[in-house]
Amino acid sequence: MTFKYRADQVGSFLRPENLLMAREDPTVTPAQLKALEDRNILQVLGRQKDLGLKIFTDGEFRRSGFMGNFYDSIEGLDTGRTVERKWKRGEDDDDKRGATAIPLLGIVVEPIKQTRRLAKDELDFLTEHSPGDIKMTLPTANQFPAIMYKKGISESAYPTYSDFLWDIVPIFRSEIEALVREGVSYIQIDAPRYTYYIDPKWRRYVADEMGVDPDEALDEAIRVDNACLEGSKKEGVTRAIHLCRGNNRSQWYAEGGYDPIAEKLFNELNVDVFLLEYETERSGTFEPLRFVPDNKIVVLGLLSSKVPALESSEQIVRRIEEASRYVPLENLALSTQCGFASMKEGNLLAEDEQWKKIARVVDTARRVWEGT
Repeated sequence: MTFKYRADQVGSFLRPENLLMAREDPTVTPAQLKALEDRNILQVLGRQKDLGLKIFTDGEFRRSGFMGNFYDSIEGLDTGRTVERKWKRGEDDDDKRGATAIPLLGIVVEPIKQTRRLAKDELDFLTEHSPGDIKMTLPTANQFPAIMYKKGISESAYPTYSDFLWDIVPIFRSEIEALVREGVSYIQIDAPRYTYYIDPKWRRYVADEMGVDPDEALDEAIRVDNACLEGSKKEGVTRAIHLCRGNNRSQWYAEGGYDPIAEKLFNELNVDVFLLEYETERSGTFEPLRFVPDNKIVVLGLLSSKVPALESSEQIVRRIEEASRYVPLENLALSTQCGFASMKEGNLLAEDEQWKKIARVVDTARRVWEGT
């Protein structure tokens, strides 16, 4: 396929301080918050245009995090619980140093009911104001059973993880179909859960805590994402999936190369584009890219959205050349490895450092694919 967006971006940008403060201020009304979101989104759209991007997002500024629009759109949860999740900030962190209590937005306690569209409000504003093609990001349906289904609590709503998972699918399938009908050029599914199947500790979690064979769970995850994308294939629409190892306050929770899942994932997922983390050694080598079919694109996430240090263009070009040993250059593109604010608090770098990263993506992509 011909890919229009050699300089890509994962979707989320650092929230401005005034927006973060307003979300925590009980005196700010919903109307005032929306007006503030609108102003900040216009600014972030303008910044993307000025830097030369050809695909635009609202930075996920209306969400509490990349999953927030799903939580805001359903009923059936018991809110306020927490879960221990081992996050890591440095390459030398051990498991104990990385342990962090992460507030859950809810545990499922009754069959879920959708109360509103997931991304309609976001798209309406972007349709009116975006200076170019629109990218809409959605979390994968696979994201939620591992963090919302708790044994001993959730069985009254759904007997198994799988029952809950497949009840989520129609919500995402109908949303994706609607976004395509309404003119969205680029649909991106954000899918951290696939890294459960490449990291030994998370494979053990799937087996021991969830009681599911990891290989069978991987097969089901692919079927679920394909079911969500069913009916959305359309000329001129890019369908993509972003694989992530965790992205919260410059931390991560999974490690390992794509080798254990590459052949199955790249060949069986019905997407046009894979956005892949490749900013550090914890992502493994480019060798698994040999399984990518000729009709699919790989967006190389070679710049870190977690740290302020700016990667050199020469370093990025060398790594693109290395990846092109496995995927033809015309089937590659460039981005940061993840968004800058998967959760509203954002990663530990400044806004100007964020925009320098995006500028480096754009300038390097021009150098590689346009020769300018």
